[in-house]
Amino acid sequence: MQLEIRPDPAEVGRARRWARSRLAGSGIGDEEPLAETLILLVSELVTNAVVHTGCPAVLRLSLPSAPAGETADDSAEASVVRLEVADASDRAPVPRCAGDDATGGRGLALVDGLADRWGWSVEGAGKRIWCELDRCAGPDEAAVGHGNVTECGSAVGQESACEGFAFEVV
Repeated sequence: MQLEIRPDPAEVGRARRWARSRLAGSGIGDEEPLAETLILLVSELVTNAVVHTGCPAVLRLSLPSAPAGETADDSAEASVVRLEVADASDRAPVPRCAGDDATGGRGLALVDGLADRWGWSVEGAGKRIWCELDRCAGPDEAAVGHGNVTECGSAVGQESACEGFAFEVV
């Protein structure tokens, strides 16, 4: 499933609505923590694409499908939800260290703190940023994440001007 995104901040809301409708169609309810987390990740990645690149983007969502006769909750298989945003900009995503009064600069820190895995790759003349959530993670496991404190720049393996400082997702 994919949605084409215009380089317009109003597209972020449309992307959230589109993702919610896809979740509902896959049996993942709005009230599930997974749904709330995924919608926040959609907001962050689409916002980064439209605000920082000025280019159109494509949002892709891969949802687990439940075997016939089972809901997604009943499936014993590890279920992964994957979100991708591809854009035509060749600028690498770089986590920033946002000051206490900054109104932006925390998007990749949120992605790092909320997703089970994330990364990016060059795609043609642009790039693809992706993140994954494990559907089978229990509530305690999902709340802890995989390390909500990280060195600035470490998420994409690049040095940062604020090396040695840490940001925390709360």
